[in-house]
Amino acid sequence: MDILKKLENYREEEEKLKWEGTFADYLDLLKEKPWVAQSAHSRVYNMIKDAGIEEVDGVKKYRFFSHQLFGLEEALEKLVEEYFHPAAKRLDVRKRVLLLMGPVSGGKSTLVTMLKRGLEAYTRSDKGAVYAIKGCPMHEDPLHLIPQHLRADFYDEYGIRIEGNLSPLNTLRLEEEYGGRIEDVLVERIFFSEDKRTGIGTFSPSDPKSQDIADLTGSIDFSTIAEFGSESDPRAYRFDGELNKANRGLMEFQEMLKCDEKFLWHLLSLTQEGNFKAGRFALISADELIVAHTNETEYRSFISNKKNEALHSRIIVMPVPYNLKVSEEEKIYEKMIRESDVADVHIAPHTLKVAAMFTILTRLREPKRADIDLLKKMRLYDGKTVEGYNSQDIKDLKNEYQDEGMFGIDPRYVINRISSTIIRKEIKSINALDVLRSLKDGLDQHPSITEELKEKYLNFISLARKEYDEIAKKEVQKAFVYSYEESAKTLLDNYLDNVEAYCNKVKLRDPLTGEEINPDEKLMRSIEEQIGISENAKKAFREEILIRISAYARKGKRFDYYSHDRLREAIQKKLFADLKDVVKITTSTKTPDEQQLKKINEVVARLIDEHGYNSTSANELLRYVGSLLNR
Repeated sequence: MDILKKLENYREEEEKLKWEGTFADYLDLLKEKPWVAQSAHSRVYNMIKDAGIEEVDGVKKYRFFSHQLFGLEEALEKLVEEYFHPAAKRLDVRKRVLLLMGPVSGGKSTLVTMLKRGLEAYTRSDKGAVYAIKGCPMHEDPLHLIPQHLRADFYDEYGIRIEGNLSPLNTLRLEEEYGGRIEDVLVERIFFSEDKRTGIGTFSPSDPKSQDIADLTGSIDFSTIAEFGSESDPRAYRFDGELNKANRGLMEFQEMLKCDEKFLWHLLSLTQEGNFKAGRFALISADELIVAHTNETEYRSFISNKKNEALHSRIIVMPVPYNLKVSEEEKIYEKMIRESDVADVHIAPHTLKVAAMFTILTRLREPKRADIDLLKKMRLYDGKTVEGYNSQDIKDLKNEYQDEGMFGIDPRYVINRISSTIIRKEIKSINALDVLRSLKDGLDQHPSITEELKEKYLNFISLARKEYDEIAKKEVQKAFVYSYEESAKTLLDNYLDNVEAYCNKVKLRDPLTGEEINPDEKLMRSIEEQIGISENAKKAFREEILIRISAYARKGKRFDYYSHDRLREAIQKKLFADLKDVVKITTSTKTPDEQQLKKINEVVARLIDEHGYNSTSANELLRYVGSLLNR
């Protein structure tokens, strides 16, 4: 379908969504769809909830955010459950400004943008439909037409609470245009749009000397005063400030704490009482979610100023820290690369993972526990299994520091360095070493990195490099072993047979001769030594393996290659140790013979077909691993 046809279909869909009727028609609609009368906070919460919620390891994951925000599940759960949910239930938190606080490039602006774009789409759905008094510049709630003395009766009949008073302009229009007949007032369905300034407003501070409060609350239209005779006539007023236009939806206060005080005063009554003052009118009711964002330094400076005390109690601060999971950080880079013009560049496997390791290390505090180092902490945070540690250890680690994730390298810096690597390298293929080199070079150009921090970050680059060395060796090891998984499983089964015989003090039967033989101690030790199991510890390790097998059997599960991390590591290392000489000779020979050349080509083909490399990155990996093995 071509684009013109799609545009035509879009217009048709938009036409189908439109609705217009009298207030009496609107009341009939309310009986059928009472959710239409929900508040702004309730609409935002239901929008998030309707997108779907799943629970992973006791933490709620909201699908609404899942395609754009990564690794912020705990922060988002706190935001939704401690702010949006109670605010939707009309609890007191809805009378607070939501302030997102976190480091630069941590996702605050993305989060607000998602709420805006989400509301635009949600108001086009049946569940998120919004209706307003037709012709009202503030898209006022039609229920404001119900007089105060009838609202209790209305609640009894419809089960809907009405908050707020009819605006000065609509009070006048009700008398002048409709002769006081509320049931005849025209109502229409509206669709939120930031571009059209409907239900979504954005305020950005500028020079306090030139910025006018009218940007927030609207202004007098002097050209109409002669026509209407007075500045207090609502028809002579432009209700076009950001607070007016954001009514029924969301108002974003960019850099709120940099605003002049007079701009913040309006937030006091708007948050607490649901109204604000404009021109020579009575208080104007507004139902909107006010969300602002700032960094920690500005926030500390703001709360230390005694003049801001009245606003302190009307703000709910939600920390939005950096992501602390390597796998989620990778997704951030993948997203940023997809959205750029370098999406066609081949990025070798593990490149973004290694960059993410460096980034996450810069955001972690050194553990207080002596038995856990930064690398173990990084793996545990990422949900990886680390032998001897469980979910309680992760909770304990997270409780050690409250500011973890509020400092460190931001994703934009890493993407800038990856971009620099791509531009500098003429071949359209980059690998982990290229990126680590670029990250290292960029530290000198980063304005906020002190010499002390630089030293620390260089150490993290070295740690990430060591991790990559192990990954690279394993990758080549897998590619060299024909039917790697089969070889590993065969060796595992052989080891387990011998361990079982050893622990049960029985003999094995030779499959060829049928005679009884002792367990193969040499084989068992050759595997156990790969992970540092001493002669004294071998019995305890073997018994622990047997207990694990029994536990699996009781649950009706089969103990396999993936059931024990340390044993799997030992099997891999044993296979690689047996192959090391072959790999070393094959990858480092300047002039390989025909047999070696055939082996190299087989390995390159397997790296391309099964591991996601291209021919350039596969050959670079082989050369690098060859150099590692020759050290």
